[in-house]
Amino acid sequence: MTTGQVDTAPGTGTAPAPATAAARCRFTVRGVVQGVGFRPFVHALATELGLTGHVTNTAEGVSAEVEGTPAALARFRARISGDAPPLAVVEAVEAQDIAATGGRGFTILPSRADGPARTLVAPDAATCDACLAELTDPADRRHRHPFLTCTHCGPRFTLVTGLPYDRAQTTMARFPMCPDCAREYADPTDRRFHAQPIACHDCGPRLRLLTADPADRTRPPRPVTGPDPVAETRRLLAAGAIVAVKGLGGYHLVCDASDDAAVALLRRRKGRGDKPFALMARHLTDVQHLVDISPEERALLTGAVRPIVLLRRKPHPAPAHGAPEPSPAVAPGSPDLGVMLPYTPLHHLLLGLPGDPRGPRLLVMTSGNVAGEPIVTDDDEALRRLAHLADAWLAHDRRIQVPCDDSVVRICDGEPLFVRRSRGYAPFPVPLPVPVRPALAVGGDLKNVLCLAEGHRAWLSAHIGDMDDLATQTAFERAEAHLETVTGVRPRLLAADRHPGYHSGRWAQRHTDGRPLVRVQHHHAHIAAAMAEHGLDGARPVIGVAFDGTGYGDDGAVWGGEILLADYTGYHRFGQLAYVPLPGGDTTVRRPYRMALAQLRAAGLDWADDLPPTAACRPDEQRLLARQLDRGLHCVPTSSMGRLFDAVSSLAGICHHAGYEAQAALALEAAALTAGPDPGPGYTFALRSAPPATGTADLVADPAPVLAAIVADLRTGTDPALIAARFHTAVAGLVRRLCARARERTGLRTVALTGGVFANTLLARDTARLLREDGHTVLRHRRVPPNDGGLALGQIVVAARRAGAAP
Repeated sequence: MTTGQVDTAPGTGTAPAPATAAARCRFTVRGVVQGVGFRPFVHALATELGLTGHVTNTAEGVSAEVEGTPAALARFRARISGDAPPLAVVEAVEAQDIAATGGRGFTILPSRADGPARTLVAPDAATCDACLAELTDPADRRHRHPFLTCTHCGPRFTLVTGLPYDRAQTTMARFPMCPDCAREYADPTDRRFHAQPIACHDCGPRLRLLTADPADRTRPPRPVTGPDPVAETRRLLAAGAIVAVKGLGGYHLVCDASDDAAVALLRRRKGRGDKPFALMARHLTDVQHLVDISPEERALLTGAVRPIVLLRRKPHPAPAHGAPEPSPAVAPGSPDLGVMLPYTPLHHLLLGLPGDPRGPRLLVMTSGNVAGEPIVTDDDEALRRLAHLADAWLAHDRRIQVPCDDSVVRICDGEPLFVRRSRGYAPFPVPLPVPVRPALAVGGDLKNVLCLAEGHRAWLSAHIGDMDDLATQTAFERAEAHLETVTGVRPRLLAADRHPGYHSGRWAQRHTDGRPLVRVQHHHAHIAAAMAEHGLDGARPVIGVAFDGTGYGDDGAVWGGEILLADYTGYHRFGQLAYVPLPGGDTTVRRPYRMALAQLRAAGLDWADDLPPTAACRPDEQRLLARQLDRGLHCVPTSSMGRLFDAVSSLAGICHHAGYEAQAALALEAAALTAGPDPGPGYTFALRSAPPATGTADLVADPAPVLAAIVADLRTGTDPALIAARFHTAVAGLVRRLCARARERTGLRTVALTGGVFANTLLARDTARLLREDGHTVLRHRRVPPNDGGLALGQIVVAARRAGAAP
């Protein structure tokens, strides 16, 4: 920036008062700076500092030209990032001196769509306190408006159709602003100045309620007339109905969580088995007598994202006077309750504002879909696909551009651990420690999430789902196209899992269009994801501990209990869980007693009648299973730690049938948590060296001694909770021993814990503690899930390294 020159007054020998010439500077601000009130903020800041010029959205972010004194420009530059709006994330501010032009005032110019998109779209954000105050104020013109929003809150990612972010490029484009909204939108002093989703009762969107014909559910639902669809919905919920409610990123199926019959009906209609439902509570006071809430969990629950937070149940909750009690059918057998607080005005209205008639204070809020399918977003599709699930539909006429399920988070050792990263986080990018060429990673077939990356950024999609269903595959294609639109990334490299049968990999193969496709081993991708999110450049390998249910191994076996010495280029299989036959694949996953019997047979232990899995298996099935194991028919070898958890859960008599993914392992963790602080010594795995060139790892961990010790404990009447706790201790101790051996051989001291098994907070906590005691640096996931929801991030960095990072 230029400054004025000081001249000496002729004949005086003294300098006159300095004259400061105006300077002009162009600022380019990158990051999450569109849709968060950044231009109004710049306008207010420039006006406060007496600067002239203009500001606009561009494909790169926000561009501001400001003119004034050098001192004022310096203050502007210092405050443009430090005082930014609450939802903004300023990643970079570039300044360029340009010629002063004069002029008066400061204006907001129309957005420019010049060049490829390089700005960041903001995630959806929960209703802010200022909007909530208006919602509850009878004197405010937006009192009880279900779509109330401002520059600090409301929908963003789920309604964006293109960039730059303006109303014309959102699904709000079809709603012309009424005169009052238009006046607020144009007023620099108003909180809704250039708030693109601005709305009110007069200009929409609008709710509508439809109900099914209880006598003939094949007939089309009929509209409910009346002035207040929300009040009628609350009445239906209080009467035990199941209502499909259209939210930010899709439909929820909603019922009164305190109504035993309604919860059981929803569970039966959805074919949910015993899988826990999520709760939405009006206030934290409605659930704090049921669960323990740490400061970190409280911050998540009440913050701008408001995900589902998995909260540990109190062992012996005392009934609280006046507090609602959820039905036992909400989360049977789970050690946690998944809780979230209202994050839209509609949620607040459904749970009731001050003065409303009494209604449900706890709601079941579960994704509006059939099991295995993506969340429903389209209104006509909701009437069709949810016809056998819902009694009524509370819909609205604002289109959802991209599906976005609720995020699910838990706290482990004071840090967030994602189970599902979606609403409120997508599509905010994960920074990459190494630059990558424009690339697309398609993830896996379970919990599918795709990833686009370029340079030092990786954008992960919202949760898509399991790829076995055609509707999910269609949702995948739409998500990929939308993410390209909002990121501007045009991938020239593809990455996929090595599994030859994955639908995601087959999609990538069909859509190469001449682009290279890099296949990445499943567990290598898990470890690379942990490395990437912790900022490792891959110059030095880590000890990667990848424990999960399934992953295609280099030898065609089902891997899942792996210790890999890995960087981004490749890996060496240092350790593994011993192979056992997986008889019948998915059948055995659904029936953990079969896995227990397979493990007992591999350990040389009899299927004695007094063992729980033997009792759970019919005699005719035992005979068939024995023949199958003896002959190796349909028996793929597996080293999966997830399957070992299933087996021990059945062997301990805790869970023999799994109605949903990882139910047996979750039940085992729940039991272990009740064992008390001193469960006694853990069991011990045997370690043996593998002969050279056998195709197995250097070290093999044999669970036979663990299984034998469990059988011995069972026969002495040991409580299943103690068996569960001792098994967790054994697995943590196994990791400690394997990592110590790896460090002795290689000198490596950094350990990455990854894979779905490490969503188990008891195991993750104890394993990390032991490793740290031994002097290891421990990497655990904080930005992406340890399960397959984080797989695509690892695929991206591995593929980029193998293919070369240069464009």
